[in-house]
Order: sequence, then C-alpha cells, then structure tokens
Amino acid sequence: MTTYIIRRIMLMIPTILMVTVLVFLIVRLLPGDAVETIIGQYTPLTQGDRAAVKRELGLDRPWYQQYGTFVSGAVRGDFGRSLQSQRPISDDLRDRLPVSFELGALALLIGVAIALPIGVLAAIRQDSLIDQVARSSAITLLAIPSFWLGTLIVVYPNVWWNWAVPQYTTFRSDPVGNLYFFLIPAVVLGVGLAGAIMRLTRAQMLEVLRQDYIRTAWSKGLKERSIVFRHALKNAMIPVLTLIALQIPIVIGGAVVVETIFGVPGMGFYLVSAANAKDFPVLQAVTLLLAVVVMFSNLLVDIAYAYLDPRIRYS
Repeated sequence: MTTYIIRRIMLMIPTILMVTVLVFLIVRLLPGDAVETIIGQYTPLTQGDRAAVKRELGLDRPWYQQYGTFVSGAVRGDFGRSLQSQRPISDDLRDRLPVSFELGALALLIGVAIALPIGVLAAIRQDSLIDQVARSSAITLLAIPSFWLGTLIVVYPNVWWNWAVPQYTTFRSDPVGNLYFFLIPAVVLGVGLAGAIMRLTRAQMLEVLRQDYIRTAWSKGLKERSIVFRHALKNAMIPVLTLIALQIPIVIGGAVVVETIFGVPGMGFYLVSAANAKDFPVLQAVTLLLAVVVMFSNLLVDIAYAYLDPRIRYS
C-alpha cells in the first residue's frame, strides 16, 4: 500500500504541471482585456497609460516568462497579487479556503446522513411503501434547484415572519453563530447531494443483497443487522464513495450560487469575481488548487477501497 501511495503521488506531479499549462493558456483566451476591465471602467486609458499599467502588472512580458513566474511562485505557495485588489492571493486563499471547506464538509455530512440510512432501508424493504417514498424523495431532491431553494429560504421567512438569514461570523470569534450561519446553506447543498447518493446506495445494496455470499449468510441464520451492515453495506459502499469523492471539488469550489445567495465568502464566489474582472492570477491559483483537491480526494478514495473490500490489493 505504501508503494502504491508513493507512486500515485509521484504521478500527480506531471498531472499538476499539465494542469498549470492548461489553466495558464485557457484563462488568457477569455474575451476582454484585464487592464480595461480593472482600470478602464473608471477612466479612459490612452495607449501610453495601457502600456504603463501592463508593465506595472507584469502583463507586458512574454507568456513563457509569465508562466515560469506562476509555476515557481506556486511551488513556494506564492500565487502573486490579485490584479483587481492588489492583495496577495495567498492571503485571500487563506481566508476563503477554510470557509469553503467548512461549508462543503457540512453539506457532505448532511447529504450522507440523509442518503445512506434511507437508501439502505429502501433496499432491504424493496417495493414497499418506504421504498416508494424514498425513491420519490430522491427524485424530488435531485429536481430541486439549489438557487430556487436558497432564494425561498432567504426571501419568504423574511416576508412572512420577519426572520433574516444570520450574517457570517468566523468560528474563532463566535463558534455557535458560525455553525448557525453555515447550517442553512449546508442544508441547501446537502439535500441536492442526498438525492444522488440515496439512489446509488439503494441500487448498490440491491445488487449486493442478491449475491451468493449474502444468501449463505441468511441460510446460516445471521441477524439482519449483521448481514446488512457487516457484509452488504461494506461492499456496496465502493461506488458510493466514488460518487462522494466526485462531489468534493464541486462542493468546495463550485457552490457559487449558494455562496452568492447567502453571502458566504468562499472560493466559488471568489472565482466568479475573478472571472468577471479577468483577474488571471486569481483564476490560475483557484483552478490549480481545485485540481489538487480533486487528485488527492481520488487518492483517498482509492486507499479506502482496499479497506472496504479485502479482494482489492495494490502491488
């Protein structure tokens, strides 16, 4: 297992380099001019002003020099400064990344806590009323747009009961208020995840429950709880873990709508603001960071496979 982990980490290095090249080139294909977007919106720029601004921001250098600066800085954890705010990007990431991680962790926790028990119960009570309600609920959760649900939560309680969504507070200053603030957007994100996880859990449990070793366990007179949780669920969890791992980068960096609606100062909102301002360094840093999160989450899931299924061995 140790050899496999080391080999996977070494293979991540060329993958990350390829990601840096793609990100560096793609963000520069975006329409518009960063200088015009950042400064020209306030005052008209002459050609001399434009050249001076580009020289100050380092945008007048050849692309390969800009790429070398980006890669060498990223290795040291220095992603440069934002073209829009002139703040160090590392400081912004240090402030925003824990916010997105907290929101994503709570959303995944809520989604899994809803989906796994209901999915397992629907599978072991196939075609019963519980199963029909569970399947209908899963489809409903998948069909509800997060922006629609979030807007309802923000608008209608304020109109009907004069209740407003709490303001963001840091965990350090107010732990209870911080969790209270994150609970509502996490539920909005989590119910959408719960629908997909619930359907896959039910399908995998039904497949596993039809296997010969499960029939053997029934014939030996084992209790239903032991069969379901010690034998069936453990093997059914492998595809479910894959689905959860695929949701991690989406929840952390892609919860743009929810972060915008509830005023969450996370990575998704930061990414959209940078895209609107053509802030190349921020786009590069956030995209690279999310790519690294994807690769490490996939590695953790692959490691978990070996513990869930003893038939899986890595040489």
